[in-house]
Amino acid sequence: MQPDEALNVLRRGAAQIINEAELREKLALGRPLRVKLGVDPTTADIHLGHTVVLRKLRQFQDLGHQAVLIIGDFTGMIGDPSGRSATRPHLTHKEVLANAATYREQAFKILDPAKTETVCNGDWFRAMSYEDVIRLNSRVTLQQMLQREDFRARIDNQQAIHAHEIQYPIMQGWDSVMVKADVELGGTDQLFNILVGRDFQKEQQMPQQVVFLLPILEGLDGSKKMSKSLGNFVGVSESAADMFGKLMSISDELMARYYSVLLGRELAKDANPFEAKKQLAFEIVQTYHSPQIAKKTLEEWSARFSEKRLEGASLPTFSVTAGEAVAIVVAAYSQSFSIQRSRADASRLIKQGSVQIDGEKIVDPKTKISLHSGQILRLDKTHAVRIK
Repeated sequence: MQPDEALNVLRRGAAQIINEAELREKLALGRPLRVKLGVDPTTADIHLGHTVVLRKLRQFQDLGHQAVLIIGDFTGMIGDPSGRSATRPHLTHKEVLANAATYREQAFKILDPAKTETVCNGDWFRAMSYEDVIRLNSRVTLQQMLQREDFRARIDNQQAIHAHEIQYPIMQGWDSVMVKADVELGGTDQLFNILVGRDFQKEQQMPQQVVFLLPILEGLDGSKKMSKSLGNFVGVSESAADMFGKLMSISDELMARYYSVLLGRELAKDANPFEAKKQLAFEIVQTYHSPQIAKKTLEEWSARFSEKRLEGASLPTFSVTAGEAVAIVVAAYSQSFSIQRSRADASRLIKQGSVQIDGEKIVDPKTKISLHSGQILRLDKTHAVRIK
């Protein structure tokens, strides 16, 4: 593919490229580019938010370029402060390596292993002396570090910034020198860190990497970044039924966003929201499971949750007719299914959009609701009750 054609393909879905002219020049070099992606395995699971950048890395691979996947076995013990309002908890090296094993396995559902060079940044950081660390620190100023929006916000809110957190962008930047990156991929919250890498490469008299930023995906709640710790995620290793059910619970507005970021196309303006949501869930399940499993999951979901079937189904009955939404959900699980749910669990289900009355979502756990005989209260993708 010619450089201009490749650039047109790669820029699709990008949030920012610094800069496109440099990227085109690199694409015209006639050799595979080294495209860096650094990941800190702070958890064992990859979710759909991670796949946005992984899919772009795969696109580079499909165009003949070399993926360089850096496993942050060293930086993962520190934790990236980007976008954080508080210091991350420390992980042990053993915990990071355990997470990395499953992380790699899941990443290769997307990446081509034959075109992926995998390295650990502990290989060079553990070899550094304290003098080496001091000299590396001397290349940046404290003023530079405190320009970061997340650090400035913490200072304004009188929240602590620990000295080790300031080291993180320095270490990520040095990774780019060590792997001779031509391009570095990351979410929009990684701009500062990747620019540090460009500065270090320039000081080393190396060609500077192109900054290639991708959008950050909102979680199932439609507001906060997708995160396992927030419970608003869809994991790529989840069962097909769980994956499908979670995606069917999102808002129509978020569905349009997922079409753009995850499927790489815009949702048709005249699309039926319910049918479009099923198509989204089908395609995501198909990607991370198989076409056969996606077809079976769609059929099972449609049979189980179509409103027509629910209206005529023999559902457990429930007698509580008024109260706080979160309390009613807890009571319905207990009385109708003998399932003990905490208020926190019930609140999470409500915020995810799983709880519905006759197809209408409840959005606020504390809202007061009144139920009437014959109504259907759906609790999640597999449990529903009929009001007595």
